[in-house]
Amino acid sequence: MGIRENFSIRAYLVIGPENTMGRPVGQIVSQALRAGFTCVQVRSKVSSARELIDLCGEAAAAIAAEGKSDTVPLLVDDRLDVVLAARAQGIKVDGVHVGQSDIPVDVCREYLGPDGIVGLSARAHEMLEYVKTADVVADADYFGVGPLHETATKPDCGMDDDGSIVVRTLEDIEELARVSPLPIVVGGGVKVADVPALSRTGADGFFVVSAVCGAANPEDAARELVEAWEG
Repeated sequence: MGIRENFSIRAYLVIGPENTMGRPVGQIVSQALRAGFTCVQVRSKVSSARELIDLCGEAAAAIAAEGKSDTVPLLVDDRLDVVLAARAQGIKVDGVHVGQSDIPVDVCREYLGPDGIVGLSARAHEMLEYVKTADVVADADYFGVGPLHETATKPDCGMDDDGSIVVRTLEDIEELARVSPLPIVVGGGVKVADVPALSRTGADGFFVVSAVCGAANPEDAARELVEAWEG
């Protein structure tokens, strides 16, 4: 069974060098995995393509060192070119996460093949309608939904056409989970206090950046989040 049939978005870490308070990306990835995180996405708006490839190598090595290369996927935000270049260098990158204004999911699927993982974020105010459209389902594996709160790590996340932030309420997320043909992962400023209620919405998981990457002890913070979801 390939990783595409055997992965979980339950506890999903989004990480880049601008988020780690100067600590190595691989170190934080290792700590999150030891705490029970199940998915890793490299996302950086400040890194060059070559730096992103190096970050993929660092994250992939951390996942391998924890013995989780077959179960914890490594994804890259937005940059299909980086995924393909990293793979060409022998780095195990499992897929890509794109938004509606990025490379279309069918193109990602074409380049990544049947075993690659493709995640898709839709714009907040369109998400409910969007998840009902069957044409994306064949090519995407899960939906990213947010923001739950306004978040400094992605200030334009969930922005409506008029520039206002549309945050997702728990009721919105329940409705999305009910109608979505694919698993959904929810994030955007998620803190440990949000997780128990979020886990009751029917969503399949949560994603975080600062709650783990910016924590004084990332492993403890990650474990607290995982326990809050499971509890």
